[in-house]
Amino acid sequence: MAEGDGLTMNNLLSEVQGALDKFKLEDEGTGGPGDYYSPYANLEKAAVLQEARCFHDPTAVRESPRKCCTVIAQLLHLTNTGQYMNSAEATEVFFGVTKLFMSDDASLRRMVYLFIKEVAETCDPDDVIIVTSSLTKDMTCDVDLYRANALRVLARIVDAAMLGAIERYVKQALVDSSGQVSSAALVSATHLFERNEESAAIVKRWISETTEATSSPNEMVQFHAMQLLYQIKKHDRLGMQKLVTQFSQRNTLRSPLALVLLVRYTTKLLTDEVAEGRQSGSFQNGTNFSRAGYAFLEASLRHKSEMVVYEAAKSICSLPGIEPQELSPAVNVLQIFLSSPKPAVRFAAIKTVSQVAVNHPRMVSKCNEDLEALIADANRSIATLAITTLLKTGSENSVDRLLKQISVFLSEIPDEYKVTIVKSIQRLCLTYPAKHRVLVGFLSNFLREEGGFDFKRSIVNSIVSLMKQVPETTEGSLLHLCEFIEDCEFTMLSTQILHLLGELGPSTSAPARYIRFIYNRVILENSAVRAAAVGALSKFAARCPSLRSSILTLLKRSLGDEDDETRDRASVAVSVLKDAMEEFPYLAPAEDADPDEEPVPDEPQAGDPAAFVLLQGLPMSFDRLERSIRAYVKAPAAMDSPEQLTLSTLPIVEEYEEPESAVDEGDDIGADPALAAAVSGKEKEKKEVIDPAAAVYAIPELAALGRVFRSSPPTALSEEEAEYVVTCVKHVLPEHIILQFPIQNTLEDQRLVNCTVTVEGDSECFEVAGEVAAESIKYGETVNAFTVISRIPDAPLSPCNFECVLNFGVVQVDPKSGEDESDPFEEEYPLEELEIATSDFMAKVSVPDFRSSWEMVGNANEVLEKFALQFKKQEDAVAAVIDFLGMQPCDGTGHIKPGEGGKKPHMLHLSGVFVGGTNVLARAQVAAQGDASGVLLKIAVRSDDPDVSRMVADCIR
Repeated sequence: MAEGDGLTMNNLLSEVQGALDKFKLEDEGTGGPGDYYSPYANLEKAAVLQEARCFHDPTAVRESPRKCCTVIAQLLHLTNTGQYMNSAEATEVFFGVTKLFMSDDASLRRMVYLFIKEVAETCDPDDVIIVTSSLTKDMTCDVDLYRANALRVLARIVDAAMLGAIERYVKQALVDSSGQVSSAALVSATHLFERNEESAAIVKRWISETTEATSSPNEMVQFHAMQLLYQIKKHDRLGMQKLVTQFSQRNTLRSPLALVLLVRYTTKLLTDEVAEGRQSGSFQNGTNFSRAGYAFLEASLRHKSEMVVYEAAKSICSLPGIEPQELSPAVNVLQIFLSSPKPAVRFAAIKTVSQVAVNHPRMVSKCNEDLEALIADANRSIATLAITTLLKTGSENSVDRLLKQISVFLSEIPDEYKVTIVKSIQRLCLTYPAKHRVLVGFLSNFLREEGGFDFKRSIVNSIVSLMKQVPETTEGSLLHLCEFIEDCEFTMLSTQILHLLGELGPSTSAPARYIRFIYNRVILENSAVRAAAVGALSKFAARCPSLRSSILTLLKRSLGDEDDETRDRASVAVSVLKDAMEEFPYLAPAEDADPDEEPVPDEPQAGDPAAFVLLQGLPMSFDRLERSIRAYVKAPAAMDSPEQLTLSTLPIVEEYEEPESAVDEGDDIGADPALAAAVSGKEKEKKEVIDPAAAVYAIPELAALGRVFRSSPPTALSEEEAEYVVTCVKHVLPEHIILQFPIQNTLEDQRLVNCTVTVEGDSECFEVAGEVAAESIKYGETVNAFTVISRIPDAPLSPCNFECVLNFGVVQVDPKSGEDESDPFEEEYPLEELEIATSDFMAKVSVPDFRSSWEMVGNANEVLEKFALQFKKQEDAVAAVIDFLGMQPCDGTGHIKPGEGGKKPHMLHLSGVFVGGTNVLARAQVAAQGDASGVLLKIAVRSDDPDVSRMVADCIR
C-alpha cells in the first residue's frame, strides 16, 4: 500500500515473466506436455552483462524496449538471488541504464525507476548523482506516472543536502491535483522522515502542505497524509491531541483507511491517559479529551464502512479500565458481525469477543446464541474461538449441553485446536468446581481417542493442574490416568504418570487400588516404563507399611529383569524393604478390635529406613550438586579441606538467574516444581556456567585468602560510552571481600599502565587491605584490577558505601603502529559509588520443601517485622523485597500471577544461605493497601543464628 500504483519488484518481474511465458513448451526429455519454462532458471551473470550492452545502442533502445525490460528484469533477478555485481560491473550497468531515459516507453521507464531504486544504494555516490538530473527533469514533467515514480526514486537516493535543492518540488507535489503524484510525495516524505535527523527536520517544514493533503478527494492521499502527520507529531502529546480532536470533530476524512488510523491514534492517547493517571473511572465523565475521544470512537461504530466500525469496536474493547456500560455499544456491534456472511468479518468479531470475555464475561453472555451457531462454522478457527468463548461465558447449568456439542466437534479438528479447547475446559472447571467430575470425565474420554502427543500431554497437564487446585478431583483423576496408561503409546507420558502415581497415590483413601495398574506396566511395557513402575511401587511400599508384604512379592519378580535400571531399582527396594519390615513390623488391627478405638495409622514410623532411602530426596538438585562439585574441583588444592567430602562441606552455589517467560495457563500444574517438571516433560536446556571466581583463583595472593562464598553480578561504575568503562564484581569470602574491577580502554591513542581502583569509605566493619594492579591495558582490551577489603573482627555487619577512583598512568601511542610515543603520566578518573549491602553476603539457594524446612528451623530465632513500602503496585513491591534480601523465591512465589495483583495479599517464600553457611528462610506477606497509598509488608525471618535473622530483616529499607 505504501508503494502504491503497483511499483514493486515482484509485480514488475511477474509482469515481464508473464509476457514471456504466454506459451507452453513441451519438454521432450524428462517433462511432460504443458510444463512451464522460466526464463530465469539458468541465468549466467556474464551472459546477462553482455546483453546489457544494448543499453548503449540508441537504435536498440528505441526499437526494442521490450528487450531492455527483459535484461533489467534479469539483472534484478541476479541481484536478488545473491549474484552481486562488483564495483566496475555495477558502474558500467548503471551508466547504461541512465541512457534509457531517452525512451518514451512507459514499461521501460518503470523498469528503469525500479532498477535505480534497488541498485543505487550499492553504487558509488558519485555515480548516483548522475541520475538525479534526469529524475529531477521527470519530476517536473507533464506525465503523472513519471512524476510519481521519480519522486519515489529520489527519496531513496538523495541525502539531506540534495533534499534541500528539490524541497520546492516535493512541497508542490504534496498538494498536487493528481492523487498518484500526491500519494507518492507523501510516502516519499514518510521514508525521508525516518532516515535521519537532518531529513526529518526538513520534512517537518512541510506540515501545512501535509495538512492540506488531508482534504484531498483521493482516499489514498488522505491515508498517507494521516500517516505523515502522525510521524511528525507522535512525540508531541498536545499536538497529537489537537490533531485527533480536529479531524474527529470536523468530519472531513472520507477515506476508511484514514479513519482507521484516526481511531488508532485516539485509542493510543486514551490508553496513555490511563497509564499516566490522568484518567480514572468512566471515560464519559473523565477529562475533556477523554470524553471527546470516547465520543468519537462511539460515533465511529455507526460508520458505513465495516473496516472503521470494527476498528472502533476493537479499540473500545481494548481501553483499560473501561466500564461495562461504555463497553456495551461495541459488544452490540460485534454481535451483529458474528452473523456476517464474510468469514473474515466473523473471525475478527469472534476474536475480539473472546478477548473481552476474559474480563467481562457477563457482557459477552448475551452473544451466546450467536456463538453457539458458530460452532458448526465451516472455518475451524472461527468454530474453535466460538467454543472457547462459550466456555468462558457459559453458566454452570449450560456446561453439560456445551460438552455434548464439543464432543462432536473435537473429533473433526486438528490437534492444535484441540489443545486450545482443553485449556479452556480447564479454566471452566476452576470457575465451577462442582462440575469437576463431569469435566474431568470429559477430558479423560479423549485420552482414549485418537490424537498426537501434544494433545494428550495437554489433557494430562490439565488434569494434574485440576488435582492441585481442586483437591476433590485427585482420586478420580488418578484412576482416569491409570486407565490411560493401559493403552498409552507414548513412553514419556507413561513414565510421567507413573511418577505422579508414586507421589500422590499413597496419600489417597485406598492406595491399594492403583497397584494393579502399576504392576501391569512392569509386565507389559518397555524398559523405561518398567523402571518407572518399579520406582512407583517402591514409593507405595515406603509410605504404606500395610502394603509392603504384597509389594515385596511383586518387586522380587523384577530382580531378574533384563534391563539394568529396572533390576537395580528392584534390588535396592527389596533390600531396603526387608530391613524395614524386620525392624518395624506393621501391626494390623485385630479382627475383634473395638471399632471405637483409634486405628493403627498406615504410615512409616520415625527412623524407618525404607522411608529414608526411598522417599527422602537429596538436599539439592542434581544440577546444583554437579555445579557444586565442579566448583570444589576447580578451587586451588591448598584450600581443600582435609576432612571427608560430604554434602555439607561442598561449596555453596547459587541458583540460575533465568529471565521469566510467559507461562501458559494450560501448563500451570501447581506449585510443586518437581511434579511440574515430571508431568510437563519439558527439560530445561543445560547451560555451561563459568565460575566467576576463576579470575580470583588465578592470582596466588588472592587464592590464599580462601574459597569464595559467592560472587555478585557485575555493577557498572561508569557509563558505557565513557573513555574508561569500569564495572565491579564483589567476591565474598568469610573474612574478606575481593573487589574485581574489569577495566576497558576505549581510547585508540592511549595505553593504560599500573591501573588500580582506590576505595575509600567510612565503615565500622570493613577496611581496605590491599590492591592488585592491572599492569597494562591496550586499546579495546579489558583487564582486571583487584582491591581486597577485610572484615573487622567482632564488628557488626552493616551496609556501607565506598567512593571509588580509578588511578592509572597514560602512555600516548601511535594508533596505526601501536608504538609508545611518550612516557607515562599519572591520571585519575572518578567512578560511581560502590555499595556493599547485607544482601551481598546472601547466596540464593532454594530448598526442596519450604514448608518442612520452615518447621524444622523453628521459631527460636525468628524475627518479625512490619513495614510500609512506598510502591504503587504489589508486583513492584514483591520484586523489591526479593532484591533487598538477596534470597531465592521458592514454590513459584516470586511472581504474582496475571490478574491477581492487588486483589489479595501475596505470600512470598524465600530461602538462602548467609556467609558462613547459615541457612536462612523468610516468609513475607505483601498486601496492597486499600487507599492506594502504598504496600504493607509483614516479614518473618528464621535461621539458626539470631544475629543473622536480625541482619536479614533489617535489609528492608
